[in-house]
Amino acid sequence: MTDSQKIAKKVLELEAESVGKLVDMIDDQFDAAVKMIIECKGRVVITGMGKCGIIGKKISATLASTGTPATNVHPAEAIHGDFGMITDSDVIIAISNSGETEEIVRLLPTIRKIGAKIIAMVGNVDSTLARQSDLIISTFVEREACPFNLAPTASTTAQLAMGDALAMALLAKRDFKPEDYAQLHPGGSLGRKLLKVKDVMRKGDRLVKVSPETIVRDVIVAMTETRNGAACIVDENDSLAGFFSDGDFRRNILKNSAVINEPVSNVMSKNPTTISFDRLAIEAAQIMRSGKTKFSQLPVLDDNNHLIGLLDDDELLNL
Repeated sequence: MTDSQKIAKKVLELEAESVGKLVDMIDDQFDAAVKMIIECKGRVVITGMGKCGIIGKKISATLASTGTPATNVHPAEAIHGDFGMITDSDVIIAISNSGETEEIVRLLPTIRKIGAKIIAMVGNVDSTLARQSDLIISTFVEREACPFNLAPTASTTAQLAMGDALAMALLAKRDFKPEDYAQLHPGGSLGRKLLKVKDVMRKGDRLVKVSPETIVRDVIVAMTETRNGAACIVDENDSLAGFFSDGDFRRNILKNSAVINEPVSNVMSKNPTTISFDRLAIEAAQIMRSGKTKFSQLPVLDDNNHLIGLLDDDELLNL
């Protein structure tokens, strides 16, 4: 084993041990912090200096993406105007390993004057920051992974892990669901995979819905005008009676050119494959693309088997 490998393993072991010891530091103060944030009418504002500030940005991003409105304020910028971002409805999470970081300590009187609550995420529970905060979440570590015990390493890892623990506790309290996550991550691959059929289906004016008596020619015109590759045939109760795709049209017109003037009920598929509106879009993509028969479109039904939309493969390209 090389010297570099030995150092790397020692660092990882030390940091893993530091995070593991945080388990015993979870106490009633942690519960109180969760309650304070849940009841917060404003936002969670996270501040920290240097490496702690970088960790704070990650924690605020994790909170925001899991249902807790959060932002980040740099302590040096706060005293030059960014205090205007903080209101008396906010909860401040101030991160400092020593609890004596000058830039953080300088903020405390003004935060108190504004009226915001303060949660200290701190390594030293006897520090100035801890004493002047409403609640304390301890992230104490015995030593840094740095051989000189100087560079923030184990301490920032502990802060990051505690931030994740807080975010997940809040997620559970808010009953945050996969669809909520998808709504906050519409551009991400994870978010797209959590979208439901109802989120991507065509509906309203984008849906071709006709009666069984409609002439095939008129159905094709409607499909062309709306740029749809299929039409849904429904009865007077909006129950699906059949399905007619451009593939159905081509196959039938080759057999009998007069079909263009016949009712669509003569050539429609009477037992089409359908999908429920509350199925995951990724499941729909798998249904449409797997098996011997590939589907470009699927009628979407509600709980009463009424037609409410059409799922087109174009909406599923990134799934």
